[in-house]
Amino acid sequence: MKNKTYYLKPTMTLPTVTSLLDPHKPALAPGCAQDRAIRQSVDVIAPAAPLAPNAIARAVAQRPISGTLPARQPLPTPVLYPDKPTLKLGLDVHLEFIMAVAQRDHAAPQAPRKFTPEQLVFQVQKWFAEGLGVYAVAESCGFGFVLQRRLVEAGAQSFLITPIALNGKRKTDKLDARALCVRLSRWVDGNRDELAPIRIASEAEQRARETTRSRKFLCQEIRRLANRGHGQVGEYCHQKLPHRWWGPRTWKKLSATLPAWVVGVLEKLRKIILLIEAQVEGLVAELTLRVAGQARPKGLGKLSLVTLEAEICDWKRFYNRKQVGSYTGCCPGEHSSGGKRQVGCIDRMGNGRVRALLVEAVWRFLKWQPGWKAARKMKVKLAAGTAMKKKTVIALARQLAVDLWRWRTGRNTMAELGWVAA
Repeated sequence: MKNKTYYLKPTMTLPTVTSLLDPHKPALAPGCAQDRAIRQSVDVIAPAAPLAPNAIARAVAQRPISGTLPARQPLPTPVLYPDKPTLKLGLDVHLEFIMAVAQRDHAAPQAPRKFTPEQLVFQVQKWFAEGLGVYAVAESCGFGFVLQRRLVEAGAQSFLITPIALNGKRKTDKLDARALCVRLSRWVDGNRDELAPIRIASEAEQRARETTRSRKFLCQEIRRLANRGHGQVGEYCHQKLPHRWWGPRTWKKLSATLPAWVVGVLEKLRKIILLIEAQVEGLVAELTLRVAGQARPKGLGKLSLVTLEAEICDWKRFYNRKQVGSYTGCCPGEHSSGGKRQVGCIDRMGNGRVRALLVEAVWRFLKWQPGWKAARKMKVKLAAGTAMKKKTVIALARQLAVDLWRWRTGRNTMAELGWVAA
C-alpha cells in the first residue's frame, strides 16, 4: 500500500481538498471514515466564518481585560438635529467687540455684523428660541473660555480651535469671520479636516493651573527685580552683588559697605522682593500639598509633577501616545516631496510650559534613573557628542511625556518603565 501526503493550506475548503485525490478513483462516499477524516482536518485549519456585527460585539464584551483602562474623552463634536434648520456662526473675537458672519443651512454666508459680547449672547438666545440649531466657532485667544461658556448657556454649540492662517497674506476681521463660518459649515457637514476643536478646561482645572502659573510669574518677577539691583550697583559702584543679595545676612554686610543712597534704592527693591517671596512660599506649600503622599519617580520633584498635572488637566484626555507626543510640541518638523524627505527642528506646536518642564526632567532622569528603558535605547546617541545629545534629550522629552501618560493612566507601572521611586 502506498501512502500519499497532502499539504493542506489555511485557505483550502472541502471541495479543493477532495479535488487533490486521484481522479481515476471513485469519489468518496459521504460519511465514510476517510471522508470524515478529511472534513475534520479541514475544520481544524480552515478560517472561521465572519461573525455578524452583534456576535462581534458580544465577543469583545466577553473578552477578558488584563487591566482597567480609563474611559476615553472624545474631543468636541457637533450634535446634528435633522429636523431643525441650522445657523453657523464664524466669530472673530476681540475684547471690545465680536465680528460675526452667519450662514443659514447651506445658503451663502451673510454680511459681517459687529456685536458686543452681551448683544451676541442675546441674539443667540433669540435664534435658539426660534428653533434654530446654532453652531459657533472662534479661535482660541487670551480671553479664556468665558464667551464660549456663555454661548453654550444661551443654547449654542460653541467650539474653540487653535489659531490658524485663514486668508494667507490678507487678514481683516471680516475675512477671518467669513473663513471661520465657511470652515464650520463644512465641518458640521462631516469634513472633520476643516477644524480641529480643542478641549475646554473646566473652571476647577483652570484655577488649579492658575496657581502653578502664578508661582512661575512671581519667580520671574523676583529675578527681574534682583537683576535691577545688580545693574544699579554695577553702574554706580562698579561692584558685583552676591547671589540673593536681599537675604538677611548678605544685606547686613551690604548696608555697611555700599553708599547710603544706593542702599536706599536697593532697600525699596528688597521690600518688594521679600513680599513676593512670601507669596511664593504660600503657593509652594499649597502645590506640594496636592501630591503629598503620592508615589513619584526619582528625579521628578513635587513642583514639577504638580505643574505637569495642572497643565495637562487630565491624562485621560489622550487616546494614544501620538496624541501625547503632539501635545508636547517635540515632534520633528518635516518637508518631504517625491522621493526626498527632510526632517527639521521640532514644530513647537504644543504646550510650551509642558515642553520646558519635560526637558528639565529628562536631564534629571539621565542622572537619577539609570534604568530608564527609553534612555537605555538611546545610549549610543547620548554619548555621540554635545549636539546629538541635545537632540536626543528633546526626543526623550517626548518619550517621557508618553511614559508619564502610561504611568498616570495605569497602563504601566514605574518598574515596567525602568523607574525607581523617590
